Amino acid sequence: MASNKNCWTETEIENGFFECALDSWKCFGEYINEEMLNHTNYIYRGHGDHTWKLEPTIDRIVTDPSSEIREEHLERFKYEIRSRRGKNPSILNDDNDWWALGQHHGLNTPLLDWTQSPFIALYFAASVALKEKSEKCSVYALWQNSVKIINDSIKSNELIKEVNGHKPTVKLFHPLSDENNRLVNQRGLFTRGPNNMPLEDWVSKLNMNIPETKNYCVLIKINIPSKDLDNCLRYLNRMNISNSTLFPDLMGASLHCNDYLIFENY
Repeated sequence: MASNKNCWTETEIENGFFECALDSWKCFGEYINEEMLNHTNYIYRGHGDHTWKLEPTIDRIVTDPSSEIREEHLERFKYEIRSRRGKNPSILNDDNDWWALGQHHGLNTPLLDWTQSPFIALYFAASVALKEKSEKCSVYALWQNSVKIINDSIKSNELIKEVNGHKPTVKLFHPLSDENNRLVNQRGLFTRGPNNMPLEDWVSKLNMNIPETKNYCVLIKINIPSKDLDNCLRYLNRMNISNSTLFPDLMGASLHCNDYLIFENY
C-alpha cells in the first residue's frame, strides 16, 4: 500500500491494475505531478461516476458478442449520412474510421474515447459528476505500451479462441479524418476492444499470465470525491480547458456561455 498522508492512498497492483483514492480533486494535479509526469505513454479517460465500467455504448445495448447487429448498425449509419458530409468528403477505408466519425456525432459505437491529457479527462469526469450528482468520479490511465505487449501475447497463444474471426485484442488508433475537429482539441484517440468485455476485465483476465506486464501498472483508476467540483471546473477553465476549447463549434460556445450562468466567478 503506497500512500501520501495528505492527499491519496493506493491499493496494491493486482494483474496490472490498481486504484488510487484522492482526498479531494485538489490532489489531482499533485498526483499527476508526482506519480505520472515522467510516464508519457499513458492515456486518460474521465468517468462521471466511479461505478461505471470501461465499456462502449453499443455493448450496453447489444449483449451478444457474436451478434451481427453491430455490422448492420454501421452499414445503416453509412447509408444514412449520404450527402451529409459536405463537399468532397475524405475517403474512409477502415471501419474504425467510420465508427470514429459516428462517435463524434452521437452514434452508439464499440469505441472508447481517450485523451493524452489527464486534465481534459478530469474535466469530463467532473462535469458529468455534477450533472449525475454521483458520490465519486474517476479518471482512468491506460499504459499504451502494455496494450501492444498483451496483444502480441494473445495473438501467439493458441489456447485463446477467436470471436467473430478475431482474437480478443484491443486496438488503439488515431483517426486521420479532418471531420473530427473536437478530437484535435481534446488530444483524443480511441480504443476498440473485444465485444462485451469491459477494458478492466480485459486487463485483469488476460494480463495475469503475461510475465512482461505482471508488475506494471497497465491500468490505473483514480477515484475523486465529488465534493466542490464546481471549483474544479473553475480551476480547469483558468487552464483553458472548457466547453469552448474542447468543443470548437457553436454548441461548445453556447455551453461555455451557459457555464458562466451556472458557476460563480467562472
